[in-house]
Amino acid sequence: MEGYNNTEIGFFPNDWNVGRIDAFFKIQQGKQVSKSNRVGKNQRPFLRTSNIYWGKIVLEELDYMHFSNDEEAKYRLKKNDLLVCEGGDIGRTAIWNQEVENCYYQNHLHRLRAKTDDIDPLFILQWLEYSFVIGKVYFGRANVTTIPNLSKSRLSELIIPHPPLPEQRKIAHVLSTVQKAIEQQDNLIRTTTELKKALMQKFFTEGTRGEPQKETEIGLVPESWEVKKLKDYCELITKGSSPKWQGFNYCDKGLLFVRSQNIGWGVIENEFAYLPIEFNEIQKRSILKENDVLINLVGASIGRVAIAPKYFEGANSNQAVALVRLSEENLKERFLMHFLLTNVGQTVIKSNEKAIARANISLTDISNFRIPIPTIEEQVLISNSIDILGEKINILNSKKQTLTALFKTLLHELMTGQRRVHEMEFDVLQSKTL
Repeated sequence: MEGYNNTEIGFFPNDWNVGRIDAFFKIQQGKQVSKSNRVGKNQRPFLRTSNIYWGKIVLEELDYMHFSNDEEAKYRLKKNDLLVCEGGDIGRTAIWNQEVENCYYQNHLHRLRAKTDDIDPLFILQWLEYSFVIGKVYFGRANVTTIPNLSKSRLSELIIPHPPLPEQRKIAHVLSTVQKAIEQQDNLIRTTTELKKALMQKFFTEGTRGEPQKETEIGLVPESWEVKKLKDYCELITKGSSPKWQGFNYCDKGLLFVRSQNIGWGVIENEFAYLPIEFNEIQKRSILKENDVLINLVGASIGRVAIAPKYFEGANSNQAVALVRLSEENLKERFLMHFLLTNVGQTVIKSNEKAIARANISLTDISNFRIPIPTIEEQVLISNSIDILGEKINILNSKKQTLTALFKTLLHELMTGQRRVHEMEFDVLQSKTL
């Protein structure tokens, strides 16, 4: 490749160097965690591998251990130290930003402290994420023992790229900007999800009219609401069957076949299977229609509920998914789904769960679910309000996915020099991500 050198870890621009990681960093493993090492008066906080995530250190659960004066000098963390996991998610790295004064670390972590001024720790953190997670640059480098690990000697010999320092810093800045945008989306998703959950709780216990509440078998509800059995509002409650029981095998295309893994928490998950269309001739009762309420009956996913979309029309389902088809009056599908996804609704579902080898609920149980029934107008108002927040969460998730894909692409291209940071229109990139 013109303008690139072929190195033992791939092609890099001619003006980049490469070298062993121990040429740029002093590597030191932490103090061993043992019962005897915990004894002593000089108890100090230390980091374990469980505190280290890619690019992030979580400090909610700090452990403590005795450190002598000599050990304090040896293991004390300084700003911009890199911490690299020896085992587990091998190579997982974060940077220490002096979040806690006088903090130390255990022996399953390697501390990398820069020896020279021409290496940017943040750039190396991002390189390690690229090389271990995306590029698989160091595949096979970890020691293969009963527990795979990245020993100090193996870590020391890893080859890393060494662009000019200004380019390192610009690359790190671009990638960090995208990561901050992803974190911003995460925070918005978390906040909006909490708001949606609180709103659902308020709606299904207080309603929308500020009326007095009354105590019922499912807890407090507005005074004007009734609590009825679900079967009183249903045209059909049924479930499908196993294809194998009927002599059918999955195929690449044909009849859309819905299984429990397709039913999420108010959403449809796209891991579809297909059957010959003849299956519907045998299993006519469980042929799906748009707006059927689908409830998982079996296993760990009991209680997940979703609405059948238009493209489910004419599909079928297996025995792990209940089909609830409402009559045209007095109860709306989205109101029912939202209720069943609340804490109260999940309690209604789980109170009927049979704790056998594989937990399950029956169609009879579903028929007897106690459901709050406000007026149709209030059901629509409640459902629409919840759906608005749900759609906002979907938009935020979509933007996060776009940013995550952008980060992975940039991480690959910038770390290999396929895209040079000085050629990027970063002002445009920044406006797209923030």
